[in-house]
Amino acid sequence: MIRSFAPTDMDAVLGVWLNASIQAHDFITPDYWVARVGDMQEVYLPAAESYVYEENGQVLGFLSLVGPTLSALFVAPDRQGEGIGARLLQHAQHLRQELTLRVYAANARSIAFYEKHGFRRQVRQPDEHTGHEEWTMTWADPEAA
Repeated sequence: MIRSFAPTDMDAVLGVWLNASIQAHDFITPDYWVARVGDMQEVYLPAAESYVYEENGQVLGFLSLVGPTLSALFVAPDRQGEGIGARLLQHAQHLRQELTLRVYAANARSIAFYEKHGFRRQVRQPDEHTGHEEWTMTWADPEAA
């Protein structure tokens, strides 16, 4: 089930984010992600409109939106490939007529996932925090045009 993020979800969401970030971004040292947990907890998550995917009381994934920006979509690594990410992304697409996101260029699996769901690559630029190349990708609801 997808529901709005609650403050009591914070630890579970941070765990999903950290584990999935380390797994998906093996080209960045795990220490980088560990050092960003505080920012996620104190800055990014409180500033976002977030939703969690929960099953049997366990948070298995989440998404965060800041306006039209999909700022986060993460699924627990041991539950990836089960359609949880697709359901979360469809939820975001239901909430917005347009979405923009950034994804590391080296993260081919995520790029393919977003393209499968109608996103298009727009601009490639270095990430301001890591220096690694990333794509800005966009999606627009075809029925809203």
